[in-house]
Amino acid sequence: MFFRNPVTESPAWIIKYIDSFHGGVEMSKPYRIGLAAVAVATALLAAGRRHSPRVWAAEGKRAGGSVVFSDYQREAPGTVHRITVADLPAPYSTQSVDAGSHNVPRPGNAWPQAPVGFKVEQFAGGLENPRLIRTAPNGDLFLAESAPGRIKIFRGIGASGEASLVHVFTSGLTLPFGIAFYPPGPNPNYIYIANTDSVVRFPYKSGDLQPSGPKEVIVASLPGFGRLRGGGHWTRDLAFSPDGKKLFISVGSRSNVNDTDNNPEEFHRANVLVANPDGSDLRVYASGIRNPVGLAVSPQTGELWASVNERDQLGDNLPPDYITHVQEGGFYGWPWYYTGAHQDPRLAGKHPELRDKVIVPDVLLQPHNASLEMTFYEGTQFPAKYQGDIFAAEHGSWNRAARTGYEVIHVPLKDGHATGEYEDFLSGFVTADGDVWGRPVGVAFATDGSLLVTDDVGNCVWRVSYVGQ
Repeated sequence: MFFRNPVTESPAWIIKYIDSFHGGVEMSKPYRIGLAAVAVATALLAAGRRHSPRVWAAEGKRAGGSVVFSDYQREAPGTVHRITVADLPAPYSTQSVDAGSHNVPRPGNAWPQAPVGFKVEQFAGGLENPRLIRTAPNGDLFLAESAPGRIKIFRGIGASGEASLVHVFTSGLTLPFGIAFYPPGPNPNYIYIANTDSVVRFPYKSGDLQPSGPKEVIVASLPGFGRLRGGGHWTRDLAFSPDGKKLFISVGSRSNVNDTDNNPEEFHRANVLVANPDGSDLRVYASGIRNPVGLAVSPQTGELWASVNERDQLGDNLPPDYITHVQEGGFYGWPWYYTGAHQDPRLAGKHPELRDKVIVPDVLLQPHNASLEMTFYEGTQFPAKYQGDIFAAEHGSWNRAARTGYEVIHVPLKDGHATGEYEDFLSGFVTADGDVWGRPVGVAFATDGSLLVTDDVGNCVWRVSYVGQ
């Protein structure tokens, strides 16, 4: 039901699609038809754009000529990026555009590109909307197929690099995304799954291919569903603190940049929430985080980290998406500020008392990258330079003239802390003409140390292993 092209679909399907992003709210027929018309017009515009001359994002350059803001044609494995607060342009320095990806089948000569010494294989294919992937303590890989509401298990790696066994663990869920095992450690008793509007858990022990008991609702009501353009983020990720006493839940904003004062639509949104493992004492852990899609806990420091989508429609190069450790009680700016004390001009003059309280994120990414799942490398297969570092999936831009993202990045850490740099690791998902044949969503590591990457355009999982120079 998700991620189809409105141009090729029936009016009835388009209206059903739009209804799904309004959380079941009753809408009048004329309003629904109007939204359907907008969806078709947007798709037609995107289709026409791919045949027009290539457009380029305005380049931000430092003194000396180095390029700060990049795009897919400058992405290549090993290329290092560093964006600082001083590099940010003024709002509206470029026109805001709607340049959603034009998805195509993978061309015969296309394959993901990794650094020298790495091999890329297809681990699994023929999937339906594969999103987050997470490694169980016993090494099984749990995958959320969000649109059909399924969780699948992949076990083992065959001689050709493909999964040895694929099994449906459970189904009948509502846009599942986040997955976590409880208690932390080698012997879990439960698997927690985040629907878009709730958190549930199933009895689970290592090696189970299906739940060993009925579903239990842990958090009965989360703000769920949403819209595609301009906000309404529906993904919910989960992570436990190392001691197992805190359950972290990510919830993105309903809007792009609506004022949240006295706005019930944004209640418990644009936050990382925290609760007890039984779902009690649900509260805000950190706020002002527009869309913290991916959560992960550092195995070295025990800190919570988040991979975040910032707001749109301030121009090609504002504001940066980011990856950061998340401070309890911290405020990260949304909706009034971004990247520190930069006030959003659409909310000028609001909350001056918060200006100096906005935390600047650890690693600034290309604006509109759409940074999704992140994870830490704890294996030994990759070279030593990657040990303990972050890998994150960049789903790719829609609000930028020249595409950016559509890759997996490596974020180096020093003693568990970010340096501010990141580098392209797995790229090549966009053709020279700007067509998109792959969009990374999830990242996880197999027990042998290889990297698994979900792709919700190719409907597959890629495996990246190190084979030497």
